[in-house]
Amino acid sequence: MSQYFKVHPADPQARLMRRAVEIIRDGGVIAYPTDSSYALGCAIGNKAAMERIRHIRQVGAGHNFTLVCGDLSELSHYARVDNDTYRLLKRFTPGPYTFILPATREVPRRLQHPRRRSIGLRVPDYPVVAALLERLNEPLMSSTLIMPGEQLPLNDPLLIRERLENAVDLVLDGGPCDWQFTTVIDLLSGAPQVARRGKGDASAFV
Repeated sequence: MSQYFKVHPADPQARLMRRAVEIIRDGGVIAYPTDSSYALGCAIGNKAAMERIRHIRQVGAGHNFTLVCGDLSELSHYARVDNDTYRLLKRFTPGPYTFILPATREVPRRLQHPRRRSIGLRVPDYPVVAALLERLNEPLMSSTLIMPGEQLPLNDPLLIRERLENAVDLVLDGGPCDWQFTTVIDLLSGAPQVARRGKGDASAFV
């Protein structure tokens, strides 16, 4: 049975955030709120936890995970960016965007796109995520919480608790989120390409 922490969406309790980080570091899978929808997350190096997320989502080995970062200070460790790309990222983060970037050798191969050697990175604009990542001190490996056969992400923490009670180790209840996906911006070729339209305004990239 999963644990359930009700946290303040603007000022999450430090004690609960510390416990959430302990669960992640112990190999746990969590459901947590972001500035777009709820997501599933686990420690970046934990293959077993990643496979649990794939099982919940019912997706194959080719499913792309996203590295959710607290800020851009971690960026160069996981992605190769030039000055123009960095300025663009700084302009649009934090926010509801996922950026597809060339992966560095520091990114485990199983997290990269198998053919393009790329990685999705994002910096959410949400206090619960910021507090969690500040204590974790590394990115969270993440996937949108959308259930098999469904078209929209889950956004109700009580429903998430009911449906995933035996599948995740923790539900962080920060209140209802949006139903929307992030806007995905592909930066592999240099010029931004809108790969998916979502909550983030895509007009600046068109």
